[in-house]
Amino acid sequence: MTTKPKFAAFNQGIIPTIACFIDKTTTTPLGVGLDALIAALQAYVSNFIVPVWGTPAKLVKSTGFITDAWAIVFLEDADVADALAYHDLTPDGLPISKVFVKTTIDDGELVSVSASHELFEMLVDPAINMMTTGPDPKTIYAYEMADPVEALSFNVNGIPMSDFVYPAYFEVFRKPGSVKFDQLNKVTRPFQILSGGYQIIFKNGKWSQKTTNIAKKKALKKEDRHGHRSETRKTGKLIRSKKQ
Repeated sequence: MTTKPKFAAFNQGIIPTIACFIDKTTTTPLGVGLDALIAALQAYVSNFIVPVWGTPAKLVKSTGFITDAWAIVFLEDADVADALAYHDLTPDGLPISKVFVKTTIDDGELVSVSASHELFEMLVDPAINMMTTGPDPKTIYAYEMADPVEALSFNVNGIPMSDFVYPAYFEVFRKPGSVKFDQLNKVTRPFQILSGGYQIIFKNGKWSQKTTNIAKKKALKKEDRHGHRSETRKTGKLIRSKKQ
């Protein structure tokens, strides 16, 4: 007998199926065919994410939400200013990643990189509540595995996918250069933020974004973060999508 998944209980002891679809209101091309993008995302998960983080998934093409499945939906515009992609919940109360196609492209970014970034972080931390201690004993660091290296990408099936950090990145006892800290091997020490990246931190009773790049700092300040993972951490609430 199959037990119906419980609302917001994401660890069901099974490999999640993730429905991937383009919203009916989306008119801007993704920059790559959906079939090819799904195949690349599947290879990204199976060949790169699983060996490091152990979070498998089965991605399937669909025309909308699938009962008891997670989701990645490609929408035309961000429903908040300048947001590229952020998580919510499906109508069944399961994780969803929203990727805003026109907003992403207008910002000079690639849809495939935004989609892979969101997919990976959704797989590792679907409830957006994982965090850890780090180099500053007065600071808590969010488990966001693509943010610190989000300006970097590599090709999978010829399609750019987001760089990501390894578990050792969050292990403050690791010595610089002692192990691999990210897929592209550009990070040299725990909790390092590369140019164009950032970290979500909790310090002095509030959440904020930490970056070492002035341009990135200005971009984060300008961006409306409503609905982003950083804002979800502040509220501790995940809101369901409506049935289509």
